[in-house]
Amino acid sequence: MASDFDAENKYSWYFGPLSREEANDILMAPSLDSGVFLIRDSRTMRGDCVLCVREDAKVSHYIINKVQMGPSGSLPRYRIGDQEFTDIPSLLNFYKKHYLDTTSLIKPAPREKIRAKYDFNGQDEDDLPFLRGEILEVISKDEEKWWTCRNSQGKVGQIPVPYVEKSAIDNRSQFGNRYLAPLSTTMYMYDIDCYSLKYFLFKVKLPAKAVVIQDRIPNAYDKTQLKLLVNEIIMVTKMNVNGQWEGILNDKNGIFPFTHVRFLEDH
Repeated sequence: MASDFDAENKYSWYFGPLSREEANDILMAPSLDSGVFLIRDSRTMRGDCVLCVREDAKVSHYIINKVQMGPSGSLPRYRIGDQEFTDIPSLLNFYKKHYLDTTSLIKPAPREKIRAKYDFNGQDEDDLPFLRGEILEVISKDEEKWWTCRNSQGKVGQIPVPYVEKSAIDNRSQFGNRYLAPLSTTMYMYDIDCYSLKYFLFKVKLPAKAVVIQDRIPNAYDKTQLKLLVNEIIMVTKMNVNGQWEGILNDKNGIFPFTHVRFLEDH
């Protein structure tokens, strides 16, 4: 599949201060394919950012280090693995043509849509005025009460969160038209047609032991992912709705795909 995005358009791929879990939820939507990506701010390394990419049935998170090469005031460079670039667009253009792990970059993730509940005239030049009923795209959720958004004319600015609500366009679950409640100790059956996968009705009291049924070697860049070997026993501690479960294996906490394990009968 050919790449379809403008690397120079920051508002197409930059999602601001997302958490890892929020990025996973966006990129694991069944309607999305491998190569869909976004860039978010790093929460652990101030000034750095993270390239989040859908790669098959997982999301990979690649840290992008902002490196000051010369004296103070000189332009920084951006490092991902052993590659360095003058800016983020150069990095994205490079990975349009080169694989990260299992894919190149194809297109940015879709934006969340919100609807204006009231008119907003704006008070500062950084504000984005809008009328009641107008549909806006969320660029980044910078603060609890103020977000950066874009209108249908492409203008970007700050909007007050209490003035908007989730758009009906986005009210459907990312798993189709079915509503999925948050899962913790119980998972209910639902179909994901785009994946041709089925989750079967069962009840599991967590934490619970599971056996690894498929080897898995995670990406070297993502230290949160667990390495799995067939017949190892893992303690499952959380079942996330995006299919990336959490558990403990060999005294290490981490994330792994639910498809690689099976609960033991004596749980």
